[in-house]
Amino acid sequence: MSVIEDPLRGSPDESALVAALRAGDERAFATLVDLYTGPMRRLALTFVRSHAVADEVVQEAWLGVLRGIDRFESRSSLKTWIFRILANTAKTRAQREARSVPLSSLEPELGEDEPLVDPDRFLGGSWTSPPEPWQDVPEARLLSSETRSVIERAIEELPPRQRLVISLRDVEGWPSDEVCNVLEISETNQRVLLHRARSKVRSALEEYLREDAAWPRT
Repeated sequence: MSVIEDPLRGSPDESALVAALRAGDERAFATLVDLYTGPMRRLALTFVRSHAVADEVVQEAWLGVLRGIDRFESRSSLKTWIFRILANTAKTRAQREARSVPLSSLEPELGEDEPLVDPDRFLGGSWTSPPEPWQDVPEARLLSSETRSVIERAIEELPPRQRLVISLRDVEGWPSDEVCNVLEISETNQRVLLHRARSKVRSALEEYLREDAAWPRT
């Protein structure tokens, strides 16, 4: 299998792909589009609410890739470079749509006095309401569409910075270094944002499972 047919799986020669893109190879570009348009669209939707606007952001980002490929210097991976273009394009569009999530505002969240867990769950340094163990919850219930909807709503309701990080890490499955590179944030900041986001999503899921278990069934 050639690097152009499957450029970013296994251990591809990225320089060959970049050379093909610079030479105007349509197959190389089509392969990238097929591979990344879906996750690019999902990332765009963490900045803008409209699916139509997200599609426009993705299209504009691909144009940016084509226009900028000659300036790509391989200081990051091609994937990171593409998604950074997408993130910056989405940020600019969000600002125009009066729903800005500026990447430069990611760093200050570290200083916010936001507890990771509801203080009401502690008393005198001990848990009054410890985290619910899930090993006794039937797997089918955990994997149900309704449970997934609860998780999706919880993510949607997160502060923008936390939603960005948890969407990339836990929904898209990105490693932490790629998230830091694309969003241009520190590893410490990424870790705190992710922990806060996961804590809130877990709390929402605990509440749903507790209420669901208490609901009488016929």
